[in-house]
Amino acid sequence: MNSIVLPLVVVVRLTLLDAFRRRILWVLFFLTVIVVGLSGLGFERLVTLARAHGSSELTIQLGVSQMLIVVAFMFSFILAMTAAFIGAPAVSADIESGILLAILARPIGRSTFLVGRWLGLVLVAGAYALASGLLEIGAMKVASGYGPPDPFGAAGAIALQAILVLTLTLLFSTRLPSIAGGAIAVVLFGMCWITGVLGGLGLYLKADLLEQVAAISRVILPTDGIWRGAIFALEPQVVIAVAGDSGRSSEALAANPFYASAGPSAIYLAWVGAWFGIVVGLAVLSFRRREL
Repeated sequence: MNSIVLPLVVVVRLTLLDAFRRRILWVLFFLTVIVVGLSGLGFERLVTLARAHGSSELTIQLGVSQMLIVVAFMFSFILAMTAAFIGAPAVSADIESGILLAILARPIGRSTFLVGRWLGLVLVAGAYALASGLLEIGAMKVASGYGPPDPFGAAGAIALQAILVLTLTLLFSTRLPSIAGGAIAVVLFGMCWITGVLGGLGLYLKADLLEQVAAISRVILPTDGIWRGAIFALEPQVVIAVAGDSGRSSEALAANPFYASAGPSAIYLAWVGAWFGIVVGLAVLSFRRREL
């Protein structure tokens, strides 16, 4: 057991040290603080103006919650690109530079190296996404007085999106150059979100083909299904109540890409866990068969 655990811990530690040595993470940290500060000031100003014009607190709460969902959506794309950026060179860059020839000459197998690299990057990307998401929600709470019903669930779902993209990018990194693997992962992330929107429209328009394409995309890359969980965690119950009393059908509500009547099911979350096992397993198999 120690012959596997100790090399794995070594690879995770080296991955963490390498990530913190890169200036890009520190740049992202300072940019995140700036963006959170500016968005907090924007929320505070908008809420102040709304109250000065006599808007009710319920209207303000509804508006702030929807704005927060839009901000979370944009932030999820930034996190996806960040995850692809740090995951793309995880293997391919070490192969191209010849570093792996020295590392794998030691008692560290290819599987151990790849899993250790993945775990280290998951810790980096997950911690950054979770911390920045909670920071944004906290800034919005201070600025507007409104807090989502499940801030940890929302931040966790957004962080899980980033880890999904990171894992897919790591698979690509075992075969493709860094730029190509990262670009493909980001494009697939965007395509899955678009198919999710089209799936909602398909439900509203009774277009079975669009619904089927959206369902398949949520299985192949579960980012859109997890994004629905983030929306649900950010929505106050009054939004769901108002939507239900508005007289609009469930199909019409499903066409709204920034509304979710429920979070992902337990079965879907179980599939997400299985998806990680499948993709990491494919990455290990691909890396084993690649010539260095």
